[in-house]
Amino acid sequence: MIQPRLTQLFRFVRCSYADGVAELAYAFDDGEELVERIRFPHAPAIPAGHAAAFDAALKLLHLIAGVSYYKAGVPPKIEVASGPLDDATAELLDQLYLHGLAEFAYRNGLDLRGRITFPRGAAAQPPAPAAGLPKRTLVPIGGGKDSLVAVEAIKSIGGEATAVWVGNSALIAACAERTGLPTLNIQRELAPGLFELNRLGAWNGHIPVTAVNSAILAVAAILYGYDSIAFANERSASAATLEYEGQQVNHQWSKGYAFEQLLGNWLHTHVASDLDYCSLLRPYSELAITRAFAKLMPYFDAFSSCNRNFKLLGPKPADRWCGQCPKCHFVFLALAPFLPKPRLLSIFGRNLLDDENQASGFDALLEYQDHKPFECVGEGAEARAAMYALSQRPEWQEDALIERFRSEILPQLDASQLALEPWLEPSAEHHVPTRLQPALATIG
Repeated sequence: MIQPRLTQLFRFVRCSYADGVAELAYAFDDGEELVERIRFPHAPAIPAGHAAAFDAALKLLHLIAGVSYYKAGVPPKIEVASGPLDDATAELLDQLYLHGLAEFAYRNGLDLRGRITFPRGAAAQPPAPAAGLPKRTLVPIGGGKDSLVAVEAIKSIGGEATAVWVGNSALIAACAERTGLPTLNIQRELAPGLFELNRLGAWNGHIPVTAVNSAILAVAAILYGYDSIAFANERSASAATLEYEGQQVNHQWSKGYAFEQLLGNWLHTHVASDLDYCSLLRPYSELAITRAFAKLMPYFDAFSSCNRNFKLLGPKPADRWCGQCPKCHFVFLALAPFLPKPRLLSIFGRNLLDDENQASGFDALLEYQDHKPFECVGEGAEARAAMYALSQRPEWQEDALIERFRSEILPQLDASQLALEPWLEPSAEHHVPTRLQPALATIG
């Protein structure tokens, strides 16, 4: 019987693809294979001339998706059956596993620095040529406001796009349907053996799932023919949640700009020089994005960012907003400056800022007596700016948590740092390809 935490070797055994199904096999020590399957619906034959690009994307998917399994034992040695990697690939994976598992390590009291070393030494490949991919975009839909803002920005410039998601969420399917775009729903089936490892005491915790989904979409882009993958990750995704023993711990690392650049550059050099990977919303803060979303009324009764809607296992709640989790707190607070109060309350079905029991949740967002939650939420300074804006508006001033902010928290803050307007200005830092850049002007 394997003891996951005592394993010494993690093996990338093999990967294969046939008839719309990718199989990714892993193992610890000499243990049984853990086989994950990714199902690509109505998959065409791999286009002529794209075999090398497809193979490179599939191998990267194998290496990135392994993070779900490696974390079960975090053994000190990593082996790739097909041989050592070139330096650029090994560096991408070393960075992803170290930073993408930083929260997992922090919560489990582990230090992965110096432990994660992918085998390197293969000769660098010549740069990948252009694959002649059709000029159309895969836009991942997450069910929340950000991806819907990205969809509407691309639609506004007449761009051809497909709404894509991985998994079985009925809520995401409904949001994708609402966009009016063609849809693509890819299925990811984790190896059943992973759940058995968990039963046997495996390490468990957060993994960089955006990186896994990005690798799945790189395969899909070559298979179905798309020249760009446009996520909707905003600039605050790059901000660390906290620092621990000299290491930045960022819940959203694989949504951040560093990973976006690493993967985007790798796809250009290793898969196809005309395959672009970017976040369309990178120049914008969460507040700028919620301001843009506040104009998209047709989505108000369909979207949800509530984490209780997106658990891996278990039924989803009938209500789209639990009103208790950090995502509910943040989206409510970020939308409040840009929507009439009755409209916001009708979306959530209650006033979260008039409930004293929610004080600790909002304190964490403000980084008041607590660090930012391990969730995909905006920066503390951003939340403080939103709260300050509401505290200056008569219709919000009597609500319990706004009143508390005015009397208890505001006197401890520098009012010159609380303006909303600077958060609405885009930054110049992004990886958006020239073809999609006109869409940026429609967001700000």
